[in-house]
Amino acid sequence: MNEPIVIVGAGLSGLYAASLLTSKGIECRVLEARGRIGGRVLTKEVLSKPEIGQFDLGPTWFWPQYETVISRLVNEHRLKTFEQHTEGAILFEQSQTEPVQRRMLPAGAVPKSVRLGGGIMSLVDALADTLPRDTIKLNTRVTEILKYEGKELTVRVELTDGKKKSIHAGAVILALPPRIVAQHISFSPSLPSNFSQSLADQPTWMAGQAKAVAIYERPFWREDGLSGQVTSWGGPMQEIHDASPNDTDYGALFGFFGVPAKMRQKIEGDIQKLVIDQMTRLFGPHAEEPIAVLYKDWWNDCETAVEADSKPLMDFPNYGPLTSPDSWKKIIFAGTETSPEFGGHLEGALRSAEQAVLKILE
Repeated sequence: MNEPIVIVGAGLSGLYAASLLTSKGIECRVLEARGRIGGRVLTKEVLSKPEIGQFDLGPTWFWPQYETVISRLVNEHRLKTFEQHTEGAILFEQSQTEPVQRRMLPAGAVPKSVRLGGGIMSLVDALADTLPRDTIKLNTRVTEILKYEGKELTVRVELTDGKKKSIHAGAVILALPPRIVAQHISFSPSLPSNFSQSLADQPTWMAGQAKAVAIYERPFWREDGLSGQVTSWGGPMQEIHDASPNDTDYGALFGFFGVPAKMRQKIEGDIQKLVIDQMTRLFGPHAEEPIAVLYKDWWNDCETAVEADSKPLMDFPNYGPLTSPDSWKKIIFAGTETSPEFGGHLEGALRSAEQAVLKILE
């Protein structure tokens, strides 16, 4: 194969695919529309106090007892891990006016999950460090993929300054959510209409969600015998967990919003107040004055979500491999939505990258 493999998307799946290809001596290029790597992995710090630690606004943990690929990579790159804090009682909130219920779960009821000391971004950075310089091109949006009779593929891109370029490719790995492919990339000749529709119909994991992290001087809820875990029907967050760093004395709680995406838009200016009000209602006056509140609404991220993702998922999507039409065999799909067993997980993103690279090698 004379031309490089072009990988569209510098998330976990795309970077791992590039790392695997590079280890086999196969030239590749990673094109990313964002100005950063990571995709739906996003680890942030408090800008005024970076010493507090790193906090994940995307995926947060994995389960080493079940997820072998991510566990192996974490060990290979010698990344620091620690168990998610689950010790203590959990809270249930039926409404904002009813008393909060406190319950103890039986030992072993919650499978032990693991977090990375520097956030999930530390794994993304480790994979990026395995690539030759200039492999990754940021702020490079793929707009079209063309296939000429008897020739390799041509990938057309647009840069942030409006300039357009064409890149020849031996094959293309689309490490993007299927809906993003359907929304942002055109194909010449066109993909079969039923296949294009199947891409548009596949829900993007996490695309309709928002996540907030409230950071405190210490994890005071642990002193009260609480795990930090909450299930709430009072909202706005419906699920809350301990997000405290493992290497500092600071505490943190993070929550997923139960409010639908379009309703969140209407209350966006009040989000921080609503988060603090709920934390105070659940955990008492110590929660009234956080050091900071970090927030990410993934539905507002045009590289993650499309209009259809505003509808809350009622069931877990039926994820699995995407087989390209016969006329487009050199287009290979990767990403957590294409993993049959671990769709929606970091493990799924990594396993899909392995499968994509296997197809390239074949």
